[in-house]
Amino acid sequence: MIRETIYFSRHGETDWNASQRIQGQADTDINARGRAQADRNGDMLKSLIGVGTGFDFVASPLKRTRETMERIRARMGLDPHAYRTDPRLMEVNFGDWQGHMIEDIAAERRDLVEARARDKWNFVPPGSSAESYMILSRRISEWLQGVTRPTVCVTHGGCIRTLFYLVEKVDGHEAANLSIPQDKLLRLENGKLTWL
Repeated sequence: MIRETIYFSRHGETDWNASQRIQGQADTDINARGRAQADRNGDMLKSLIGVGTGFDFVASPLKRTRETMERIRARMGLDPHAYRTDPRLMEVNFGDWQGHMIEDIAAERRDLVEARARDKWNFVPPGSSAESYMILSRRISEWLQGVTRPTVCVTHGGCIRTLFYLVEKVDGHEAANLSIPQDKLLRLENGKLTWL
């Protein structure tokens, strides 16, 4: 069991989120709504942990997570740039599907879209670097096992889905289909996940 308290924030909304375009590891920016969500999460964190004395601050290296972290830290009254990144916290890699709409993929490869719908947890999209949620859960588990102090983490929807599988033993298919808000914090404490 993870002994340290971890606060997770998903990155703020991007235009690709709003249009339901597949992002994966494509490096997109947050939009105006996403900036407001990041500010809200920063205010909430400040109310919970003050200036986060003793906390590690870590984010995925993608632009949308870095800007979210920088806004969170600014709202907490901290140096926006005094945090680290970890590539293990990057979103699941959707391979050749990144940048496309699912309906456009379905028009050409309905068989693959249907296969993913049947087993979203284990499905690997086409492309040499593509991952399944199961593969993603392995690198998130590795990161979790290395947490040695209270932490604030900004990551992605897919990474947070795997937490429910890893921490609360939610079935993989159910975990892969969870809706992950961008305007809430997720606290991991004493082996339990709680939305704030």
